[in-house]
Amino acid sequence: MNKNQAFPWDHPRFRSWIGVARACQLMQQAMTRAIADLDIKTPHLDILINLYRFDGISQQELAHKLLVGRSNMSMLLPQLEKRGLIERRPDTKDKRVLRLSLTETGRDLTMQAMHIQTGMIERIMSQTPADRCLQVAEAMEDIIHILQTMETSEDEA
Repeated sequence: MNKNQAFPWDHPRFRSWIGVARACQLMQQAMTRAIADLDIKTPHLDILINLYRFDGISQQELAHKLLVGRSNMSMLLPQLEKRGLIERRPDTKDKRVLRLSLTETGRDLTMQAMHIQTGMIERIMSQTPADRCLQVAEAMEDIIHILQTMETSEDEA
């Protein structure tokens, strides 16, 4: 880099990207602390919330939704199953596929965790006008679309 080139952190897009990344990291840390009393970590919460929303989802579908590999699922799911929070059942049509569901205990814990999470999001986001929140959401949705398109193009190449 020569003296006439701007540093990356001086560029508005770079600054924006770093801001989003830092906000995500700080929120992750805050959520970790907030749900510690429930004896779950944020990856567990991601799983539980998705099972709450998509009862009977397969392990592969869940891994895809969470953008993680099957090896991550293989580590996390047994922990939740051992605690009696989830159940894994064979698919009725394809015995190789396991379907995931929350147990009643898992549903209760997920409701508690979602209450904590939504309260935290509300406290944080209420500091920003709704129209600005929507602008950020739309920008992030655009970025997600671009990244997914790039991934699909790379897979096809």
